[in-house]
Amino acid sequence: MINAIRKRFSVKLFASYLVVILVLMLALWIVISLTAPATFSRHLGMMDQMMNADGGMMMGQGLGRGQGQGQAATFYEQFRASLNEAFLWAGVAAVFLALIASLAFSRQVVRPLQAISDASLRIADGHYEERVREDWDDEFGQLAHSFNQMAEKLEQVEARRLQLIGDVSHELRTPLTAIKGSMEGLIDGVLPSTSETFEQIHQETDRLNRIVDDLQELSRVEAGAIEIKPGKVKLTDLTQTSIRMMERQFADKGISLTTSLPANLKPILADEGRTLQVLINLLGNALRYTPSGGRVVLSAEVHAKEMWISVRDNGLGIPLEHLPHLFDRFYRVDKSRSRQSGGGSGIGLTIAKHLVEAQGGRIWADSEGEGRGSVFTFTLPLA
Repeated sequence: MINAIRKRFSVKLFASYLVVILVLMLALWIVISLTAPATFSRHLGMMDQMMNADGGMMMGQGLGRGQGQGQAATFYEQFRASLNEAFLWAGVAAVFLALIASLAFSRQVVRPLQAISDASLRIADGHYEERVREDWDDEFGQLAHSFNQMAEKLEQVEARRLQLIGDVSHELRTPLTAIKGSMEGLIDGVLPSTSETFEQIHQETDRLNRIVDDLQELSRVEAGAIEIKPGKVKLTDLTQTSIRMMERQFADKGISLTTSLPANLKPILADEGRTLQVLINLLGNALRYTPSGGRVVLSAEVHAKEMWISVRDNGLGIPLEHLPHLFDRFYRVDKSRSRQSGGGSGIGLTIAKHLVEAQGGRIWADSEGEGRGSVFTFTLPLA
């Protein structure tokens, strides 16, 4: 019986009703047992005084005082017995009514819990589209709403997981196919064993290695496994370092890389290495999508208690409908053009977004449209 009470909520509900009734009846019985003798004697004395005031009616009927007291005691015992019997029948009726009430109310209480339980089992089986109704105007409605929010997030996570698997497979397949084709050409004698052929294979291998490194870095930043060590950082030093690291690539492509920084910039509160990684990612993205003869400007300005750092180019630009998705994993505005131009893995901006947010900042992109350039801006708090 104890196990049944523990396992069934409806039984617990009935037991709670029963316990309340029993406690109430026990309290009534104790109070009546303690107060009934005194109150009964007082009211009986008042009745005796009234009778005496009417001319000694009891004495006139031949009843002695001792005999009257004996009849009063007998009368009280009978009264107490009848009171206990009435309480017994009242308890039986109360238990019966509690059973009916618990059956009626437990269905209303257990029904939403059962619906949520059934839905959770279906979600556990992989049916992430499962939802429960939310039309209860109480805590169960709030619970159902929270449950549906959880289910929706699980569905989104599952969708992203499937998309990630497909994207990773596609990204890895491209260089692997190129490497395999080149090796088969060498084996069959179709391709000559020249330095150009081996250089092409080396480039595809290097591209494959970059994809794996980016995936590893992405998994770390999305899992929050990166270590952020904020400190006072001079932005001018960071920009000079990033330009030294990227100027050769910009020069080889014929793109102008300049800075536009105000004098006496305040230091920022940031992780120097991670912020440099963000700058390199944004500059590399600008380099990739800016044609030869273009220009890229790295600028910064103070807004309230934040430093806004921007990388502006006059390159290919971004259609407005693509702006909200630029920081999604493997997202490219033009996939074919990106691959033909030797684009990256498509997750550099995603990594930059996580690194900026891990330091308490924000990042976004703006563009006036295709062919009109773009600007990527991120913020970091001032020291």
